Amino acid sequence: MADKTVDARGLSCPQPVLMVIQSLKEMRQGTIEVLVDTETSRENVARAASMEGWRVSKEEDTGQGYKILLEK
Repeated sequence: MADKTVDARGLSCPQPVLMVIQSLKEMRQGTIEVLVDTETSRENVARAASMEGWRVSKEEDTGQGYKILLEK
């Protein structure tokens, strides 16, 4: 279970990335579950998290979008 969930479904980039970066900086460590609904958002969120020193520990295609688990 994640420490925090960022639900960015229905939002276009860069909004999901900005929401995730804000959460990464607030938490500094732990697990964050991110919900997005496009492949582009999934890629951009994973890339931004990596640049902030977080890693993608799990990605899941939910059929209606993607669930990304970030850890640090």
